[in-house]
Amino acid sequence: MRTFHRLPRILAFTVPLAAIVATAACGASTSDEATAASTPLATAAAPAPVDGADGLVSQNRLGVGAAQTAAQAALAKCQADGLGFVTVSVVDRNGNVQAMLRGDNAAQHTVEAARQKAYTAAAFGANTSDLSDRAKGDGATVADLPGTLFLAGGVSVKSASGSIAGIGVGGAPDGMRDQACAAAGLDAIAGALG
Repeated sequence: MRTFHRLPRILAFTVPLAAIVATAACGASTSDEATAASTPLATAAAPAPVDGADGLVSQNRLGVGAAQTAAQAALAKCQADGLGFVTVSVVDRNGNVQAMLRGDNAAQHTVEAARQKAYTAAAFGANTSDLSDRAKGDGATVADLPGTLFLAGGVSVKSASGSIAGIGVGGAPDGMRDQACAAAGLDAIAGALG
């Protein structure tokens, strides 16, 4: 029983220590690189970098100003249509909220519905009204994916690199009215997307 209580402490010390030792053992110095270059194994073609010389992948996303502009334009459209009780959410491709506006008297469920519609549009790179047919069928469908909502009201924000964000609106009596507001948000930033 006593060993069991010590195990987490031992792991807390040995795992970082092992990582340091492995890093030191695997790190290459200039002389190591010269030696490795002279061996036949080092002459094999190395894989090409993924996205840039250092192998890092960059991801485009909306700036805070564009996200706010899109959210404000979407809510303004809904308010002009007498639908001020909606919530607008702008998310990045991973579903992280970048801007959110909750209209006067918007019910609590509209907050999550707007975020999920925005994420679904961003993740699939399509408007949620176009995706709703994918969520139908016998057995498991894409509608079973956590955090998604295949109801009209989400639009995909695209740039030259593909889908970079989503704008979702929840709370109107009809999903297509939600989507019209989200589309107004996209229209407000379309010139900045390049």
